Amino acid sequence: MRKGFTLVELSIVLVIVGLLIGGVLKGKGMIESTKVKRVKSDIDSIVTAVYTYQDRFNALPGDDNVARTIGTVTTIVGDGDGLMEAGEALQSWRAFIAMGVISGNSAATTEALIAKKSPYGDQYLIRTDVTGHNIQSDNIPNDVIRQLDEKFDDGINTSGDIRSDIAYGTAGNALLTWYAF
Repeated sequence: MRKGFTLVELSIVLVIVGLLIGGVLKGKGMIESTKVKRVKSDIDSIVTAVYTYQDRFNALPGDDNVARTIGTVTTIVGDGDGLMEAGEALQSWRAFIAMGVISGNSAATTEALIAKKSPYGDQYLIRTDVTGHNIQSDNIPNDVIRQLDEKFDDGINTSGDIRSDIAYGTAGNALLTWYAF
């Protein structure tokens, strides 16, 4: 008598392996979908923080020309010009954390240390350019920016509120610029 596997046994093994591979691929897709949703949620929370500060103090965070003591944090006076320049961003994050609308360490000394992190590992940075105030994050997969742009904006990488610094369809990571407030 010959020893070996029957066709039925091999079929069962192949079905099990197929189910395992399918489960892994589905799990990876779910993780990626969660990251995309988190980028949107993070942007929304930063926008909420900006509007909360404006509501409370009638000024842009960081740009406020009055030193504010919020909890144990005292912010440094901004120039009050209505623009949130890069130098004022650190004070914005410190105020957001002190107000309890963003989590983090308000004692951090640089924007890179204090700013909220994206699920892709880089920070969200508050910037102002000729178009207006925006939130930027580098190192976001370009296909993620495209998904967000198609769902929440115009789907064109060079216009609208959501932009990528490289053309859609180009593989790799890009700079997300979101004109959210």
